[in-house]
Amino acid sequence: MKDLFRQLGESPKTKQKEQFNTFSNYANGKFQNITTTPALREGESMLKVLWEFFKKHPETEPKFPIPSVRTDLKAISKNDEVLVWFGHSSYFFQTHGKTFLVDPVFSGNASPIPGSVKAFKGADDYNAEDMPDIDFLLISHDHWDHLDYHTIQKLQTKVSTVICGMGVKQHFEYWGWDRNMIHEKNWYESVNLENGFSITLTPARHFSGRLFTRNISLWTSFVLETPSQKLFLGGDSGYGPHFDEIGAQFGPFDLAILECGQYNEKWPYIHSLPEEIITETKALKAQFVLPVHHSKFKLAQHPWYEPLQRITELAEKENYPVITPKIGEKVILDQLSTVWEKWWEQLL
Repeated sequence: MKDLFRQLGESPKTKQKEQFNTFSNYANGKFQNITTTPALREGESMLKVLWEFFKKHPETEPKFPIPSVRTDLKAISKNDEVLVWFGHSSYFFQTHGKTFLVDPVFSGNASPIPGSVKAFKGADDYNAEDMPDIDFLLISHDHWDHLDYHTIQKLQTKVSTVICGMGVKQHFEYWGWDRNMIHEKNWYESVNLENGFSITLTPARHFSGRLFTRNISLWTSFVLETPSQKLFLGGDSGYGPHFDEIGAQFGPFDLAILECGQYNEKWPYIHSLPEEIITETKALKAQFVLPVHHSKFKLAQHPWYEPLQRITELAEKENYPVITPKIGEKVILDQLSTVWEKWWEQLL
């Protein structure tokens, strides 16, 4: 029980809240989306959603283990431009010798309750011990499937710098991390990393919270500029005008990494539907898109393979390039035009 409460993290302190009160995206003690964002579609109720959630739905979990590729991350040459996805929204990439890790969840479940929201078989082959030293750990928001206490604690000695939205820093401090290594920023604030790298926090349409309190910390996407490329790291977000604004201000992008999974038409504002992903990619002016937030945890009622199936079908109609690696498979960042296998079809 003590461990459970520790996993909850800690709310921002009074002094931090006083700072938040000066922000245009903070009001009444909570961070705000740019556009009105109800948790549920008009006419829906949480009771109805929960009733539907606990019903049986076909193919929400794979019958066979998710295939993966075993990549020795510690043996990757510093000269390699590479990205490796670990299922759901966790991925590692290295560019120009700098290493990044985004929203790592390696504990086997996306919930504080042991044995619940378990990773699909085969989708949890990587763990914190497999990670090399990480220059920059990026956390998009503090939901359990993006900020995992057990993973974070195991990574502490490997990470040099943490970059996150306002209010998330308090969790790290509570868990014993050095506050000086953590950069928390508001939307449209930047961190100049070094040697031609910069990262800017940009809006997302979502929410935050680790139990009962919502939106006391910020959810975010990231614009990462490297010496040779520009990447959009989307975090969790429903569709909205912020994609057009980010595309106009920061685009074009070489690659957009966008969430595509755990959606439902009953909550269309906080997670993007597959048909919205291509629209978002075009708004961002991105050359390629890598869909994430799927194939590891069951957090919605759609078939587990549906996000990939629908996004690739839509992309083929639009003649838009979609990157669909297996878990652990290398994506070469300067060779994004690779033809990708539809690996999920082998499990159907």
